[in-house]
Amino acid sequence: MICLCVRLTAKAGEEPRVAELFQQLQDESRKEPGCLLYVAQQHLEDPRKFLVYEQYRDHAALHAHRATGHFQRFAEGEIYKLVEYREAELYRPL
Repeated sequence: MICLCVRLTAKAGEEPRVAELFQQLQDESRKEPGCLLYVAQQHLEDPRKFLVYEQYRDHAALHAHRATGHFQRFAEGEIYKLVEYREAELYRPL
């Protein structure tokens, strides 16, 4: 299993749109056969901050996720254009 943790900060005023896009991306990503968990979250005190926690069966499943039409449309095509900061880290469960 491989885990991906992504932290993002939306540009001022874009947080409602980013939240809406993440809801759609989350819904579609959860349907992927190699996706074990996909949870997009918005910070309670600073709504511009988002945390996405993802678990995939293996590296191939993560690669397949990044190649999907929904990832290309929602993440690459829209979300990434609406954020001023993005950090992604890979983890493995102990």
